[in-house]
Amino acid sequence: MSEKLRKTAVTPATHTTPPAKFSHGVKKGNILQVAGQVGFLPAVEGQAPTPAGPTLREQTLQTLANVRSVLEAGGASWEDVLMLRVYLTDTDHFAEMNEIYNDYFADLKEAPAARTTVYVGLPKGLLIEIDALAVLG
Repeated sequence: MSEKLRKTAVTPATHTTPPAKFSHGVKKGNILQVAGQVGFLPAVEGQAPTPAGPTLREQTLQTLANVRSVLEAGGASWEDVLMLRVYLTDTDHFAEMNEIYNDYFADLKEAPAARTTVYVGLPKGLLIEIDALAVLG
């Protein structure tokens, strides 16, 4: 009988404590689920989280950096990602987000991850959220 795999939280040093009882990432065996990340700048002790800027470009690039930091803290990379979910607050942002996304992943060596894009409400000032599912090894 095999030993039960442990579920462990993954929190990069650049991230603040979540505002509710959840983890930025959870790893169990070779599976890593990255919780929805938004475009907050790296955490500064004693300061409230701050968006990277008011534009979709600024927030998308920071959101991708935040997802990447959880992936790396969990021992993964973009090459390990099977699925990305993108949450936008405005349907008019879809084409611009695709352009930013395609440029960001232009050098990806393996097949790109599957992706779903949906439209949601996010806290005031936030335009995008992205989560990821990675399989390691």
